[in-house]
Amino acid sequence: MSRTRLIAANEWRLMRRNHVARLALLMLLALSAIATFTSIAHRAESDALRARFQAQADREFDGQPARHPHRMVHYGHFVFRPMPALAAFDPGVDAFTGNTIFLEGHRQNSANFGDVRQSSLLAHFGQLTPAFVLQVLGPLVLVFVGFGTIARERESGTLRYLKAQGLAARSLIAGKALALGGIAALMLAPALFSLGWLVVVEAAPLSGALLLAISYAIYLLFWVMAVIAASSMTRDARSALLYLLGLWALTTILVPRIAPDIALAATPLPTRLETDIAIQDDLRRIGDSHNPNDPHFAAFKAETLKRYGVTKVDDLPVNYRGLLAMEGEKITSRLFDKYNDTQFTVQARQGDTATGFGFLSPAIALRSASMALSGTDLDGHKRFLEQAEAYRYAIVQELNRLQAEAVTFADDGNRNKDPEAARRVRIDPKHWHDVPDFTYRPASLDERLRAAVPGLALLLFWLAAGAAMLRLASRRIGAAL
Repeated sequence: MSRTRLIAANEWRLMRRNHVARLALLMLLALSAIATFTSIAHRAESDALRARFQAQADREFDGQPARHPHRMVHYGHFVFRPMPALAAFDPGVDAFTGNTIFLEGHRQNSANFGDVRQSSLLAHFGQLTPAFVLQVLGPLVLVFVGFGTIARERESGTLRYLKAQGLAARSLIAGKALALGGIAALMLAPALFSLGWLVVVEAAPLSGALLLAISYAIYLLFWVMAVIAASSMTRDARSALLYLLGLWALTTILVPRIAPDIALAATPLPTRLETDIAIQDDLRRIGDSHNPNDPHFAAFKAETLKRYGVTKVDDLPVNYRGLLAMEGEKITSRLFDKYNDTQFTVQARQGDTATGFGFLSPAIALRSASMALSGTDLDGHKRFLEQAEAYRYAIVQELNRLQAEAVTFADDGNRNKDPEAARRVRIDPKHWHDVPDFTYRPASLDERLRAAVPGLALLLFWLAAGAAMLRLASRRIGAAL
């Protein structure tokens, strides 16, 4: 057996005798197991609930009786975002962004019913998931288990005996790191089980799950290196513990908490109310479909009459009110897209700023990569909003087209005065069945990988930093030996 393995085996024996280390590890493993089972169950329950509500919304929309098409425009429809399979491992921003949108004509509503908005304030501090346990609690346990690995040898004077036996500093560092790395591997086991379960049972993408496992392994490996390096370069175990606790608090708690606030202050995002007011101001400048003297819609009317070769809207072969509704919806949707693009650009800048703090915190780097690979980052929410808006526009324009083609202009104008006209404008409800159901298309694996690149690159940076710290520690120990 090599000296490295002998040192690792001896360190494991010492760890087994350390009641604090043993208790901390057992508590972490228990939390990891609880987080694994509860997260998988919560994700399955939430996804089934959303699917049931989506099916109910589809049935209620399809089951509407004969109505005027524009009534259906205002009746609206609900769409729900399904949860990605890997959300059971890392739910990301899902609890904060909302998971359902009410779609209706002339308006673009926000996503609602995020878990944080319906839960206690404790939900703001993180959910008990495998990702949270490894990101926050895993390094803390490594600190408590390994802070004295080499500092203890210095305090007891055994470094001199090791030197007398011809032990190289590199072998000592490697043996201690191997021992602590075994603890990190044990801590990672429940997470690997959860990822395997999600791949086999929930059909999660295998490549994404493997990259998640590698990302968390790199993160824990960095902390193994940092603990061993700190234990090597401090005078005593107490100093090593204090330095490591400070590093953990700074990089795992403080920086990840203040980074979003700094990003928000650096690139402010208009509120929903400010955006709605700006859209209404733009609509008044562009055109008002209810104002017959509005320049835009007066020009639209003239162009429509010219296209059909008639002189008045009563002679059009289609219902002019339906055409007017289609033009009005096209204008408002363009404005919605314009303001959405602006909002998404600002949010992307905020995200880049926050991710940039990954140079100060490996937890931020891991979180960025983890959410992207799990499909629970802000880009996933953006995809849902964009697809919901495209679906809303398609439904509304189809109903407006039905108003133009299936309802006469005369009946449309007399429906509030003539009972027969009111009856004729209610078209066959089979048209509601012809409206396709909403189908959310998640990001492909390639898209997730591209989104995860910045976080993965930062993790490799921290891995290199950890290796550099170990080399420095090895030199200092070599000088001491």
